[in-house]
Amino acid sequence: MARIVMKFGGTSMAGTERIRRVAQIVRRQAAPKPDGTRDEVVVVVSAMAGETDRLVNFAREAHALYDPAEYDVVVASGEQVTSGLLAMTLQSMGCKARSWLGWQLPVRTVEAHAKARVEGIDADALLASLAEGSVAVVPGFQGISAEGRITTLGRGGSDTSAVAVAAAVKADRCDIYTDVDGVYTTDPRIVARARKLKAVTYEEMLELASVGAKVLQTRSVGLAMKEQVRVQVLSSFTDDDSPPADDLPGTLIVSDTEMDAILERNDMERQHVTGIAHDKNEAKIILTRVPDKPGAVAEIFEPLAAASINVDMIIQNVGRDKGETDVTFTVPQTDLPRAQALLEDRRSGIGFNRIITDSHIAKISVVGVGMKSHAGVASTMFRSLSDRGINIQAISTSEIKVSVMIDEDETELAVRVLHTAYGLDAPEEG
Repeated sequence: MARIVMKFGGTSMAGTERIRRVAQIVRRQAAPKPDGTRDEVVVVVSAMAGETDRLVNFAREAHALYDPAEYDVVVASGEQVTSGLLAMTLQSMGCKARSWLGWQLPVRTVEAHAKARVEGIDADALLASLAEGSVAVVPGFQGISAEGRITTLGRGGSDTSAVAVAAAVKADRCDIYTDVDGVYTTDPRIVARARKLKAVTYEEMLELASVGAKVLQTRSVGLAMKEQVRVQVLSSFTDDDSPPADDLPGTLIVSDTEMDAILERNDMERQHVTGIAHDKNEAKIILTRVPDKPGAVAEIFEPLAAASINVDMIIQNVGRDKGETDVTFTVPQTDLPRAQALLEDRRSGIGFNRIITDSHIAKISVVGVGMKSHAGVASTMFRSLSDRGINIQAISTSEIKVSVMIDEDETELAVRVLHTAYGLDAPEEG
């Protein structure tokens, strides 16, 4: 007997017909096996596709400067609806099931409304229900604060909910069902010969998620790595007679140790590069003629950090004759207006001359644990882009990642060029 957490996203829950299909997948997983045992199953669900956006718009129409606590009450209702509907649908199929809302477990959270973090989950009642053979349906994205108010985890938070529940119940695996059937070497819509990966490490998936891969929310991967939760990415759009998840070829997200064992079993070497990610949701800010003195850069980035605006690539030109320098950095596109306003308010304190912004940029990233032990990955990237006339505006690196900033119009070309340059293209059929 295994204990499995299954998570279904908004596209999988978009309407009663799709919820019925999800229920069929869940029933298959929870059905008795030939040896008479059955898996204990927890299902974590998102709101129906588009529903959270609809609820957010209602909140904005009610009050432009809405109370974040009341905002959470409104937007958390989308997952409450789908959890109840799925439990009902399972019951109609003869499957014992019930819903558990975030406050009923409870899922205890800390920090601000609309971007709360899971502190812990009291799973005793849930485990007792599973032991009785009932499928538990849990709404993702929501929890409860120390003050007893409903909280939400931020957009994409249902992935994090699923991993947190899996950690709390000590699940054997957390299956994330999406509209894709696994993690690919890059976006298959851009590169037709992208390959589905059998397994990736937590570290690689964390980097891929943080630099634009849309398969999993970054926080969920970080939590999975911290709690050592085995995650599998699968498609919910399967045929009625498809096998259960145990037999489906999804993508496993695992520890370095398990990855080494997988490679050894399949007699494979670790690739230098695992995947290519792209992100068009970045914006560039240039502050000109910043005083070249100690503390000047801190004056720029401290207010941005205080406003929870993430800064990624940073370039500071070395000041020469006039004791001044230009500072270039990137922020999420949605945070550009706030960042610009904050910096304008502090113009006199920072001492810069002008703010120049550009939202027509993209970040292209090459990711792979194999970079740790192989030289030349960065030079291959730079040479390949140069040969196609693609100009690099900024560079940032980590131990297993190299990212460059380029013009947005060259995104697809850059991804295709790099995918081929690193030998990631699948063999041509026939």
